[in-house]
Amino acid sequence: MTLDALAAAGVIAVIRAPSAESAVAAAAAAISGGISAIEITFTTPDAPRAIERLAADGVLVGAGTLTEPAQAAIALNCGAQFLVSPGVDDALAAAMAETGLTTLLGAVTATEVMRVRQLGGDAVKLFPASIGGVELMRALREPFPDLVVVPTGGVTSDNLGAWLAAGALAVGAGSALCPHEAVRLGHYDEIRERARAFAAALAASRAGGPAGRPGI
Repeated sequence: MTLDALAAAGVIAVIRAPSAESAVAAAAAAISGGISAIEITFTTPDAPRAIERLAADGVLVGAGTLTEPAQAAIALNCGAQFLVSPGVDDALAAAMAETGLTTLLGAVTATEVMRVRQLGGDAVKLFPASIGGVELMRALREPFPDLVVVPTGGVTSDNLGAWLAAGALAVGAGSALCPHEAVRLGHYDEIRERARAFAAALAASRAGGPAGRPGI
């Protein structure tokens, strides 16, 4: 089950790149630093080709920033194992659900969370998580105690442990892990070092005691 795989990975590297080639190279750097789940955003030119290459190598890879229903089938056909949208849209959510893949739908308010649940999302992508921080996620899980949450936007290696301790299934890490400039300029050593920091923070968090993931 992909949710279990994402929970085991703990950190999803969210990669926005200027080309499919740079996206794959950035993903390889993150993986070499200890990250095992990759999200290639559809804002990346020729994103399906990058996803296809990573999937062929056995990487746990998903398609992110889906904003159009047609993108869901494209992502499925190129080997994506999970789909992520930045917000909630009925037609998009339906197209994502039709693929049979694990879906993460973006939400940041209780009303949006309720809509995600109505539309059958497997998890909520709390985005941008930086708006309310860990306290927002805790507050949302009061009325929705079984909510599966993947906070994204503002997650760093320093606060990763706090998110997981508060009940996040996993976290999505974008610019703090794969900075746009580092990807654009090919500074893959920097990405590798940032990945190592995230992997170390994840290990330290888990060393404090196992936390079972919530159900949907």
